[in-house]
Amino acid sequence: MGTIQRGARTFTLAVAAVVVASSGAHATDGYFLDGIGARSKALGGAGVADGRDATSAALNPAGIVHADNEVDLAASVFLPFREATIAGSTVESDRNAFLLPNVAINWKTIGNPYFDAVTLSLSGNGGMNTTYPASASIFGAGKAGVDLQQMLLTVAVAKKFGNVSVGVAPVAALQIFQANGLASFGGFSSDPSALTDRGKDHELGAGLRAGIEWAVLPTFRIGVAGSTPIWTNPFTRYKGLFADGGDFDIPANVQAGIAVDVSPAVTLLVDYRRIWFSETSAVGNPSTLLAPGSLGTANGPGFGWNDVDAIKAGIEWKYSPKLILRAGYSYNTQPINSRDVQLNILAPAVVQHHITGGFAYRWSDSLDLELAAVYAPREHVSGTALNPPGVPIDLSMEQFEVTAGFKYRFGETSASLK
Repeated sequence: MGTIQRGARTFTLAVAAVVVASSGAHATDGYFLDGIGARSKALGGAGVADGRDATSAALNPAGIVHADNEVDLAASVFLPFREATIAGSTVESDRNAFLLPNVAINWKTIGNPYFDAVTLSLSGNGGMNTTYPASASIFGAGKAGVDLQQMLLTVAVAKKFGNVSVGVAPVAALQIFQANGLASFGGFSSDPSALTDRGKDHELGAGLRAGIEWAVLPTFRIGVAGSTPIWTNPFTRYKGLFADGGDFDIPANVQAGIAVDVSPAVTLLVDYRRIWFSETSAVGNPSTLLAPGSLGTANGPGFGWNDVDAIKAGIEWKYSPKLILRAGYSYNTQPINSRDVQLNILAPAVVQHHITGGFAYRWSDSLDLELAAVYAPREHVSGTALNPPGVPIDLSMEQFEVTAGFKYRFGETSASLK
């Protein structure tokens, strides 16, 4: 069996695992993943200037020129602990464990005049899940919560021009959303029949990611990558909930950074990321616009999220030809305002600090094993309710995550870990 056939068969099996296992809660710059794959997560999500594997396509498609013919498969066990304290009474969201997989395959295209590598990848972009028990009566309508899932399929191509690499990646998206227990908002909805308890709504979308990586010096690299908004079909089953008739485009974002080889064995990475949550009305419009019949209307109320800025830093130490050690840290600005705490009981994505670490071990010439861990300390945002007004509300979240993955090389291989 040829190189392409072996890789395609492995990717097909991995995709099946991703689709079967995908869940709807993620660790988070806002509701975006803070990193994709074991390497990225261990480095705090940094690495836009230092692509080294197929999973690089999800961050900076220019980085795939450095990858082998390989399949990268990883799965994270994510543990978010969400709480809302309302008038002194605390309730926890149920279902605190989620499985989050991703897969990518890279082919080197030696001799191709148009590009040097092509990568096919499938990964989560972000999401949120809350499930408050009926006994909590969060909104006075029994069991309440939301489940948002976003999955991205990308085909990335990249070309190297001397010390500059350029990559582009058209993106296809699948969004899944479900809301329950929001009937008490019926009087505020423009269409109460499309507000809550409508089951899962599946919608498709598309956008484009592109990036550049420039080796200014042999030991110093600069990278920039960004994504257009991913324009998706509206959630028609929930057009009485989300502004603009159920519209829920995935926001544009950009990430820029540097990578410095301080020695042949040690690389330092520092990145900056911005996500324009405010450009999606359902996410960014303030909840203070809430009025009778306003939910779902053009430019109607949303969750009131701010745009998010994040700083990410990581260090990678090639301890031996078989072992690489990694550590990182990420900080993001707070997306949720005090004025919007009532509606964000459904989406309390308030964490800001992420402490990370991990390693990669070369098991054989064709197989690497990777592990990463992330801890986000508990963060709080407090405010008061809009209806009834003045009721104190405190939102908080703490996160734990462990990611295990492997890299399988099915063609030309490297003698040691990169």
